[in-house]
Amino acid sequence: MFKLSVEEHFDAAHALRGYKGKCENLHGHRFAVKVKVTSSKLDDIGLAFDFSELKRILKAVLSRFDHVNLNETPPFDKINPSSENIARTVYEAMKNELADAPVKLYGVKVWESPESAAEYRED
Repeated sequence: MFKLSVEEHFDAAHALRGYKGKCENLHGHRFAVKVKVTSSKLDDIGLAFDFSELKRILKAVLSRFDHVNLNETPPFDKINPSSENIARTVYEAMKNELADAPVKLYGVKVWESPESAAEYRED
């Protein structure tokens, strides 16, 4: 099994609704996002999937979250813009984008700081 990953980032503001502490106030992060895919096969030139293409897809998915207030951006206008919910939302979008690709989406990990991250996988 081959596992590939790419990373991108976006800058956004958010406030955690219902949270008791500093994060209930509007604040910003440079969110780092890693997408992992798997494949059991390589193509005729020895690639499971083109890193450039995977990064292009991820960048397109993240573009709607860049430099916005996440609390005002669907689906986070309805659900809390936690790192956990961001990871799941990006996962679902990437799953749709990769539906016809020769790889399977493995997981999405989102860092809101160098020390704090949340990962979402369907297992």
